[in-house]
Amino acid sequence: MYSVVITYAIVEHRLMDITIVIKKGVTYAYASLLLLIPLFVLVIYGQQVTFSSVSYPFSFFMLVVIVTAAYFFPRVKVRAEKTVEQIIFKNKYDYKKTISELSKAMLSILSTNDLCKEIITTTTEAMRVEKASIYILDEEKGFYELYESMGLGEEKIVVHYHKEDPFFRWVEEYKEIFIKEELERYAAGDKDQAVIERMDQMESEICIPLVTKQKLIGVINLGMKSGGGMYTHEDLDLLATLANQATIAVENARLYEDISRAKVQMQRADRLASLGTLTAGLAHEIRNPLVAIKTFTQLLPERFDDDEFRDHFLHVTAGEVDRISSLVNELLEFARPSQPNLNQEDLNQIMEKMLLLVASASHEKNLEIVRDFHQSLPPVVLDKEQIKQVFLNILLNAIDATSENGTITVGTKLVKKNGYQDAVKIMVRDTGEGIPKEDLERIFTPFFTTKHQGNGLGLAISHQIVQEHHGSIEVESEESKGTTFCVTLSVNPLLTQKEKKQLEAIK
Repeated sequence: MYSVVITYAIVEHRLMDITIVIKKGVTYAYASLLLLIPLFVLVIYGQQVTFSSVSYPFSFFMLVVIVTAAYFFPRVKVRAEKTVEQIIFKNKYDYKKTISELSKAMLSILSTNDLCKEIITTTTEAMRVEKASIYILDEEKGFYELYESMGLGEEKIVVHYHKEDPFFRWVEEYKEIFIKEELERYAAGDKDQAVIERMDQMESEICIPLVTKQKLIGVINLGMKSGGGMYTHEDLDLLATLANQATIAVENARLYEDISRAKVQMQRADRLASLGTLTAGLAHEIRNPLVAIKTFTQLLPERFDDDEFRDHFLHVTAGEVDRISSLVNELLEFARPSQPNLNQEDLNQIMEKMLLLVASASHEKNLEIVRDFHQSLPPVVLDKEQIKQVFLNILLNAIDATSENGTITVGTKLVKKNGYQDAVKIMVRDTGEGIPKEDLERIFTPFFTTKHQGNGLGLAISHQIVQEHHGSIEVESEESKGTTFCVTLSVNPLLTQKEKKQLEAIK
């Protein structure tokens, strides 16, 4: 018997500890005895009263029937209930299934606007409600903002309510789903009456609060069901479950949006730091051609009749003006904040423009810039401004790490990513002091820096941008011998659905 119990525990419940099986077995046996002994006595008593005799085989047979019925009834009940709902109450079964699926789907939506739209659209369709709205708390502005609505009259739509509005304060205090009709029936004072009036204004029949950590972050308002149907107790239980899931989903979406905003601010901070580094060098770079233009301009009146001088003047001046214009345009283009913009770009051309921006910094240290560009690179799908920020960070770090009269090599080549996918690899190699081995694993960590002046964001942001482009960034370094950064970008990356639509729109 002991071997049988162990075998059953392992096979049926994947348990090595059989105490659980023994506990359940003893519990079931005790409960069965409490139920079966009275029933068995009742069967014997019924036979004695009816037939004046007792058949023990028949009594034992009835006991087996009772045990069998008790064992199978819960399983049959569940299936029968599901079948009845599918056949007779099909609409109710469908909306329960739809709301349940919505609860699961909400957790994957990371935009508050999209989330609210999905909640309102799905709930109104499933429960056959014609009017609905959802308000979410904006903590910074101090009011509840209308994120999505359906079927409301334009004259009754209120975009936002102050967080101290009596209705929202009442909902936050109550913290449970409530129905306007019940509130009207049991209204006891001015506060309840104010809540009823606000629900009339919102065209709301039922209010579902979204509460987290005892704090109200929003409400979902639903109007009357089509046909005047009432909200049942089962509806309220389902909506309560939906409210719990919606609250978590809203919190997740807002947290994701906060992180996204923080990331954008970090990128802007790093961009401004890079601009500060470039500006001093570019001022010197622009001053040199201006001096040449000024000198030629001063000499022009004296040698105006000299054809050779005039031709030389026009040639030099035009070249210097073009050089200044290119520098200023590149600086302005880099400084100008822009939305993510995927397009097919020439990486060789991007690298040339970045080398132009850092030319003054490299000239100050008399560094040799070696170009090793693959001449037939295919265009790569990327955000040009973000990738510029990546390579500007890498180039400035290389210049800063390389001593005077050193060499920086910038190269591009076509490779196979993961052995089959076409990709472009961009390499920046310097002859600087290198990165200590203990620091090598931390260089992409935000705020980690070995510089006296630096915020430690440049490489962290660069790493994030490359990852968002479905690429990779690697670094090899040896102290006193230099460092090599390699960025690999797929020619045709595995874009998200949103990125694909954006690229199609651009094309």
